Amino acid sequence: MNRETYFTPETIRQKSRAMLDGLAPFRSRHADIVFRPERAALLVLDMQEYFLREGSHAFIPSAPAILPNLQRLISDFTAHNRPVIFTRHVNTDEDARMMSRWWRDLIRADSPDSAISASLDISKGIVIQKAQYDAFYNTPLEETLRGRGVEQVIVTGVMTHLCCETTARSAFVRGFEVFFCADGTATYTKELHRSTLLNLSHGVAIPTVCAEIDFKL
Repeated sequence: MNRETYFTPETIRQKSRAMLDGLAPFRSRHADIVFRPERAALLVLDMQEYFLREGSHAFIPSAPAILPNLQRLISDFTAHNRPVIFTRHVNTDEDARMMSRWWRDLIRADSPDSAISASLDISKGIVIQKAQYDAFYNTPLEETLRGRGVEQVIVTGVMTHLCCETTARSAFVRGFEVFFCADGTATYTKELHRSTLLNLSHGVAIPTVCAEIDFKL
């Protein structure tokens, strides 16, 4: 698949805002769903070296541009004692299922590329290991969120159209209010990224930018 650097540190603010402008009718329909910090958790999906290391065959060129936004959100959530959940995607031959047929090259637990990027502070978060796109599937994620009184999830990470979108849908069917960050997620192409924002905004999630997830509002 061709890959694009559709976000850079210099362009991500403008381009993500432009994406949201195109979704204004969907955003306005759900103006009653607002960020409630005391009931929110931050999900940071699969920000691993496998996707962030430039020499990796799975490198996402736009992923480094979202790191500053994620760093700020992680800092804000931890400072306000709200849950930050990191996922780490790894597979064995037994749990990969269709992943092995679609991707063949699985992320193994003993690979250095399976590590979450050192650019992100995971020390005060919770790390959950997953084996499928859906971060809720065969993991303690829902139990972890319920146990902390969470009613809203903020979805960030990679890849926008795979693990992030699938997890957003799964959160929705479990009754969580979902916010999906246009400038806190990344994938291989702008088309895939925008398609996810459009699809989710129609009936699953509130598309937003990281600056709107603000504890001061």
